[in-house]
Amino acid sequence: MSETVTVAVTGAAGNVCQSLLFRLAAGEPFGPDASIRLQLIEKSESMKALEGLAMELEDCALPLLESVSLHDDPVSGFKDVDFAILTGAKPRTPSMDRMQQLQENPSIFVEQGRALGKVAKETVKTLVVGNPANTNALIAWANARYLPHHQFSALMRLDHNRALGFLARKIGINPLRIKRLTIWGNHASTLFPDASHLRIDGQPIRMALDMNWYRDIMIDQVQQRGAAVISCKGKTSSSSAAQAIIDHLRDWRFGTEEGDFVSMGVLSQGEYGVTPGLFFSYPVTCRKGRAEVVEGLDLDDFCRRMVRVTEEELVRERKAIENLLPMSPELLLARAHSEVA
Repeated sequence: MSETVTVAVTGAAGNVCQSLLFRLAAGEPFGPDASIRLQLIEKSESMKALEGLAMELEDCALPLLESVSLHDDPVSGFKDVDFAILTGAKPRTPSMDRMQQLQENPSIFVEQGRALGKVAKETVKTLVVGNPANTNALIAWANARYLPHHQFSALMRLDHNRALGFLARKIGINPLRIKRLTIWGNHASTLFPDASHLRIDGQPIRMALDMNWYRDIMIDQVQQRGAAVISCKGKTSSSSAAQAIIDHLRDWRFGTEEGDFVSMGVLSQGEYGVTPGLFFSYPVTCRKGRAEVVEGLDLDDFCRRMVRVTEEELVRERKAIENLLPMSPELLLARAHSEVA
């Protein structure tokens, strides 16, 4: 093997990880030439279940899986990791609203951010999955001293993939043929799936797309898809979330396809007039392990209104958790600028 990739996963005995861990252990996002070390992190009361999951990983005899270690402390679990996948958070239930998640989950990410800043590799890439993911990404980065913001992102690929699936089914084509989709904003019911720049086989498809269906039906269905899954299953998305994590990590590591862009929650610097200092989903391209916002796209009045709604929700969320940030949003933004410098 040419290298070893060490991956920490929080909430490792949870719903998403029942699908995710085996795919990580098989090396899906990291390529066939990298061996994998998994450092799995859970609460003390869930360690027994995690032991059983680790046994199953070992019993698969996966050729790329070098080792599995179990941790009930993020300081030991994040030691010297290359990637950290933060799925650990109280999962949404049919009766739970977003405000409850905002009250119950963000404090977890203070501790995890501090631990990452203390013991992870300086180059660690951190993907925040646990909801509210965008605001939790802000909390984790803000509390991870010395780690730059471009090494943190919030998972928006699930929404991106959902929208691709809706479009592919409607048009009757393979989703791989659809390029340049964007999810703007928050991983919440305000997110905006933007079809303005779509291409099929390199050609614009707006003329072929039923815009009434898109605006009146598809947008709402993508926004509410997570709630619909919970209503049917009684629990949050698992396999589709695992697929989104794999896709996100693969693009982050190896780069996006030429001529295409994907959706990631990254720290806003004021692009497209969005309030700076929010982890906001933008169209991005990835090169050499770095995600860069695609700038210069034309947004019509409808798109701008939709972007503004999801931006305002993230501003409210940031206000609600300011007590968990080690400094003011203004100082955090200054820190982000100094990281770039």
